[in-house]
Amino acid sequence: MIGKPLPDVTLPAIVPGKPGSGTLTGKPRLINIFASWCIPCIAEAPQLMRLKTLGVPIEGIAIRDTTPALTAFLRQNGDPYASIGDDRQSAVQLALGSSGVPESFVVDGQGRIVLQHVGDIRASDVAGIAAAVKAAR
Repeated sequence: MIGKPLPDVTLPAIVPGKPGSGTLTGKPRLINIFASWCIPCIAEAPQLMRLKTLGVPIEGIAIRDTTPALTAFLRQNGDPYASIGDDRQSAVQLALGSSGVPESFVVDGQGRIVLQHVGDIRASDVAGIAAAVKAAR
């Protein structure tokens, strides 16, 4: 998927008071595919909060999830997301060629994927991802 355009799919909001996907279009950002039921997603939550603190805009794509479960997940693990799209049918996940969660993509300002990170983001990955988003103009 590196170098390819992000699929043109807009997802509705899943969390009250937070927009769905597509609100960060035209801006370099990290797209994080995750789920409240995903154990590795819990493990990467502190790293996503670090990325947010570093000024990285993060767009979440919630896979096969529910509003109550996701709200509880965010309350317990932190909420680094500028927006969260509801992908109950895994349409965006499949369009991206992603087969599991978590998985993250750095997207440039023109909507091209410039980095793909499979699996949970670890502390050692944070600086590289932040630099990739900063460079993705």
